[in-house]
Amino acid sequence: MTTRITAHADVFLNILRNCQEECSPTIYEGNVQIQLVQRLKIPLHNMKSPVLVCEKATPKPERDDETENSEVEDPAEPLLSLGPQGLSVAKARQLLSYYVISQNPTMCQGRNLALWPLWVRCDSLDAEGTCWLGAETICSGNKVTAVKMLNVSSKGPAIGKASLITLEELKRTHTKMHRPTTMTTRGFATYNLFGSTVVENTVIESQSTVTVDFKWSNVQSILQTPPLSSTATLNIRIASGDMRSPIYEQYKEMEFVQVLADGVSTGGTDWVEPQDTVPATELVKALLDDLQTKTKAVQNVQSLDGNQIPKARTESASVDSSVFSTVLTERGDLDFVEQLWVKMRRSVTSYQDIVDCLKLVIKALKYDSIKPWIHRESSSSLSKLILESYSKQPQCVGLTGLAPVRMLLEIGLDKMRRDYINYFVGQELTTLKGLSYYLNTEVDLLEQVVRVKKLHHLLEMVVTCGTFLSLAYEHLFALTQSCLEYYETNPYDEDHRFQLQIRPAVISSFYQKEQPLMWGIEVSSGQGPKEVKTSWQLSDRCPVDHMNIDSTDFPFEVTVNGDSEESVHFETRSLCSLVSFA
Repeated sequence: MTTRITAHADVFLNILRNCQEECSPTIYEGNVQIQLVQRLKIPLHNMKSPVLVCEKATPKPERDDETENSEVEDPAEPLLSLGPQGLSVAKARQLLSYYVISQNPTMCQGRNLALWPLWVRCDSLDAEGTCWLGAETICSGNKVTAVKMLNVSSKGPAIGKASLITLEELKRTHTKMHRPTTMTTRGFATYNLFGSTVVENTVIESQSTVTVDFKWSNVQSILQTPPLSSTATLNIRIASGDMRSPIYEQYKEMEFVQVLADGVSTGGTDWVEPQDTVPATELVKALLDDLQTKTKAVQNVQSLDGNQIPKARTESASVDSSVFSTVLTERGDLDFVEQLWVKMRRSVTSYQDIVDCLKLVIKALKYDSIKPWIHRESSSSLSKLILESYSKQPQCVGLTGLAPVRMLLEIGLDKMRRDYINYFVGQELTTLKGLSYYLNTEVDLLEQVVRVKKLHHLLEMVVTCGTFLSLAYEHLFALTQSCLEYYETNPYDEDHRFQLQIRPAVISSFYQKEQPLMWGIEVSSGQGPKEVKTSWQLSDRCPVDHMNIDSTDFPFEVTVNGDSEESVHFETRSLCSLVSFA
């Protein structure tokens, strides 16, 4: 009997070894799929290394005859279109026993190859609701000396917290399993600070979330509010376009920039609904007429004081004393090209609108009817044309193909870059040097769009945290530096969670009277690799991706109704034990 079991363990070991070395899924005994997973999410466990995962191999859906004749496929190849499926607890224990035997140097001499941890996905049909069983080796040098056996179970959904386990009961469970001389307790919890809200019993969904993770020692009771001595980390994930945002108007501006960028990239454009009902050409004509009136006024003054050539303005202080300051809006020092952008981005609805508006401007420059001022550092082609008009007849510009769209896009990027400089540098959150990567105009135009979009995303995060969480300058400064550093080497990603260490006292008013999204505790004893833990957590969502949740007994209003004091929750528990070979 022992020889037979050892033989099965030997076969299983070879399959695990091949899977670990070749990193490709393998079928075992016809219905078990084994694969190496780099990052596996298991509740109450922080997986830092790759793991071997066993789960039920799901059969392929039946195909029609035509498809079957056109494609010849390996019948042993699994298909996970139905999602991950768990094995029975009995089968999981059998596989883990093979794993333990294969790692025992006294039973498999000469084959003591340390494997990655093995986790078996379970179907949760037993009384305990077991969803994962695992095993991981403990080594001394190159020798495996023990295996840590792990058991994760989850139950729910349920309503009411009267029957929850107590801290003393959890400690007794740990003591019964491990008989430690001393125990330590550590708490952890997650609270929602910003995201979806409930207004008049209606959920207002939001793609933006700001949560805070707490960790602390010496837990006093189950569901204890994290003490002010806790370690707190904000998890910030902001999606642009939230209508609650104070900079929603800037988002619409960035949205129009992206529309133009898509036009340059693909040659086709899906125009957004205009914010202004007045046609774009009429708005531009009005801007030019106003500027012509002011230009004539300046020329009259110059005829008395001597001829002077208009100079590009470089500082907002000089703008304030300019006769053109009356037409500046928004930032307070918008030059002519930026004002043109403001008019056009709110009213343009077609390619022809862009062409017609730019023709009006170029014609006015050509016939010397306007002498607009622009920022000296402006890099758009229209700005360069205006600078040229100061001293000579501007060259002819072809407004065909994608040229008009590129020209307008350049104007928008110039304006928005200056907006972000005004905010980030003006609020002393960074310096011009710190923004140099994002302000670089030497890179491809579409890459410039991506970098400006990153700055907008940063602005959304800073403004959200400053407005809704009232974070102080020191925290906004740290967030800005972290985001700038991240985005210099990573692609634009609204799903990325930026993290920020913070003192609990700063946000205490946001979480102390709220229910946690997740609350957990671990009771531990032992040290180093042989440390053992008994963990428990309560969460508002099912922590296991392969559990089939039947929520028919829980009406919708119970889970989202703001007037309900009870909410649906899930209980998850993790136990571990040691199998020593020494």
